[in-house]
Amino acid sequence: MAEGIIETEVDGIRTVLAHRPGPVTAGLLFRVGRADETLATSGITHLVEHLALHGHGMSDLHYNGATAGTHTHFHVQGGDDEIVEYLNGVCASLRDLPLHRLETEKEILRTEAAGRGAGPQHDMALWRYGAQGHGLTSYQELGLRRADATAVSDWARTRFTRENAVLWITSGTLPEGLDLRLPSGSWQPLPPVTSALPRTPAYIKGDDGVVVLDAVVRRSTAASVFSAVLGKALFRDLRQKGGYSYTAESDYTPRDAEFATITAVADSLPAKQDAVVGGFVDVLAALRVGRIEQADLDAARTAVLKQYEIPDLAAAKLPSYALGLLTRHPVQSDEEHIAELRALTVADLHAVAREVSANALLKVPGGEADWAGYVAAPSDSAELLTGSRHAYLADDTAALLIAPEGVSLTSPGNRVTVRYAECAVMLAYPDGGRHLIGNDGFSLSVEPTLYRMDAADLARIDAGVPPHAVVPMPPRDPQRIPGPPPERDREGRKDRARVHATPASPGSPASMWVFGVLAFLWGLVALVATSEEFDSTLYAAPDWAFVVFLWLLEAGLLFPVVTALRRRRRVA
Repeated sequence: MAEGIIETEVDGIRTVLAHRPGPVTAGLLFRVGRADETLATSGITHLVEHLALHGHGMSDLHYNGATAGTHTHFHVQGGDDEIVEYLNGVCASLRDLPLHRLETEKEILRTEAAGRGAGPQHDMALWRYGAQGHGLTSYQELGLRRADATAVSDWARTRFTRENAVLWITSGTLPEGLDLRLPSGSWQPLPPVTSALPRTPAYIKGDDGVVVLDAVVRRSTAASVFSAVLGKALFRDLRQKGGYSYTAESDYTPRDAEFATITAVADSLPAKQDAVVGGFVDVLAALRVGRIEQADLDAARTAVLKQYEIPDLAAAKLPSYALGLLTRHPVQSDEEHIAELRALTVADLHAVAREVSANALLKVPGGEADWAGYVAAPSDSAELLTGSRHAYLADDTAALLIAPEGVSLTSPGNRVTVRYAECAVMLAYPDGGRHLIGNDGFSLSVEPTLYRMDAADLARIDAGVPPHAVVPMPPRDPQRIPGPPPERDREGRKDRARVHATPASPGSPASMWVFGVLAFLWGLVALVATSEEFDSTLYAAPDWAFVVFLWLLEAGLLFPVVTALRRRRRVA
């Protein structure tokens, strides 16, 4: 136990206390988050959180709730009475959720998601973990569509239990009147870790203007200090020396009880992004071979040690201390942590640098990174299934392959397979459109308007996908439903005349009349001028250059008309 922290229990919930003057802050943590869901149920934890907070919607309390990858957190600040009111209200709602608010809260969550910006690292989890577990934080909350009252109630009853919670309060004593009765259950183990990367270090192509590193390391004091050293090295080389970046930083975030994620980001203008990629890779390579400055280690260590000078340190540490208890991560005493910090050497950081380099995932803008020893992350599936072939109507070289065990999409240079048994979700639209996403993150769309297929083929897909992975979707705007590809002529080519003709183009009927009338009138002018020139030979030299000019213009006016007529005959 950390110095100054008291452990106790409230209504069966493990509780930690530490005194701090001023307003009291409290938090109720549950060991359930986005990574515990499936893609077909994603958003259900967030939905429970919103329903539990509905009763405080008009309150003047300073409170909030948050759903993270592996935990959900309800927190509040105020006086003892306000703390009791908030915590009691949350637990009362969890015991009896206001399910009459279900559809309204779904709409609120969808609105919240629409206004939430995606950072440059938002898709790194998808590429590393796939469409499951920790990878779900990269996806929208697709499961909100199918979450009904029964599913939401069951989720709250089995995950938001007293055995699966930890309470923390910045007070030396418990406030009076707490009623935190919750259903009995069991502690939820952390979600299993999946991988969508067959080899590392790997790279993916990203948008212009930003480089991102994602690396998983064992949780340790050395790893957290290394992240600070990495951030300082990137800032020094890319901003201060090169002037390529404005933001160049690194972050260390615990993922679970044993591992953490180091994320480093550097931005740039498009014209300088090659220099940023090169400088970023050079910094990583230098750290990997052990070129770590003792001064950088000393500066990072000093910054961490200064945290122990914070007044009321025990209270400041309560949220992270409670989360450690919740995830069953061994909690160090202050003395143990300080001793580790003082004992850190450059060699310890070098070992972390090698760990980072070994499993790094690097996002580079536009280009490639194989020149730096990174392999391309898979951009298509390793296999194609054998099944009935349904050609793409606009291009016979692309097709859907519908097999008893799944669906494949094949086209030149690309192939995607989603097996039914490994389908994370299938979005099913009333018009027949189907969007399948596999656990590995690969996805394909089945649009009956685009392939040579019928209702029986679609029924085979519907029968193959497990019901628990199906999310019924609302009707689409007709303009968003893909239309059939352009028609083809008798030789199988795209009918370019029909595809590209517009009212203002030379091939349209209106423009044919315009050019035809102009050609007729100009022809009369050319005939009269030619006749006059012949007559002029009786008394002066004729101006044949002027005559030639007139007839060339006449030919220019006639050419679009003749071309359009010939094209219309071919099409007919």
